[in-house]
Amino acid sequence: MVRAIKGTLVECDPSIKSIIISIDSEDNEYIIEDLDESHLVVKDNMVAKLKMELDRRLKENVPDVDDDSDSDRDVK
Repeated sequence: MVRAIKGTLVECDPSIKSIIISIDSEDNEYIIEDLDESHLVVKDNMVAKLKMELDRRLKENVPDVDDDSDSDRDVK
């Protein structure tokens, strides 16, 4: 018997895709199919959880930019 899994097409740049693949490699619970360099099919019921984990990883790796910081402007 054929079994179908409902999925969502995700389009992203290759750097984000590599992070998503890294997240999925831990438990294989997100990705249904890796289509090409910028497209994935992700389990429909896992999209929100994947977004939260992706946001968490991006915050860990990208430093916060403080708009009120004058450290670069103090140099004359």
